[in-house]
Amino acid sequence: MKNIIGLDSVKAKELTQSLNDLLANYQLYYQNLRSFHWNVVGPEFFELHEKFEELYNSANEAIDELAERVLTLGDTPLHTWSEYLRVSEIKESQGIKDGKECVSIVLENIKVLLVKEREILSVASDIEDEGTSALMSDYIKEKEKVSWMLSAYLK
Repeated sequence: MKNIIGLDSVKAKELTQSLNDLLANYQLYYQNLRSFHWNVVGPEFFELHEKFEELYNSANEAIDELAERVLTLGDTPLHTWSEYLRVSEIKESQGIKDGKECVSIVLENIKVLLVKEREILSVASDIEDEGTSALMSDYIKEKEKVSWMLSAYLK
């Protein structure tokens, strides 16, 4: 049986489970970025404060896109903090103020997201889900560039 966009319903349901997992991880990534934006101190304050805001705005947009993609595929997006905390591989970062430590955590969070996005890209390609594939490709491209920049910052 096909869903409303012509994809196999069973395969789409399996894909939405992975998208919901990614959504939960994005929520924790987003909240960590907000925390770093608010709490970072030191000589890099101005540049990191601005960068973390840029990154959390991008993450917020992705969160909305992921939830809408889950809905488009015929499922319900996760939507409570208890679900996000239960599902997410990314964990809350509390009380971190040092800029370099914040950047290191952001890089680790991005690695988690990239692995999940590449896995979803592979599955979406296999079931000919161009919409999800395009979304993942965009996210991967953006995160690879951010990873390069943040890694350069730490050197």
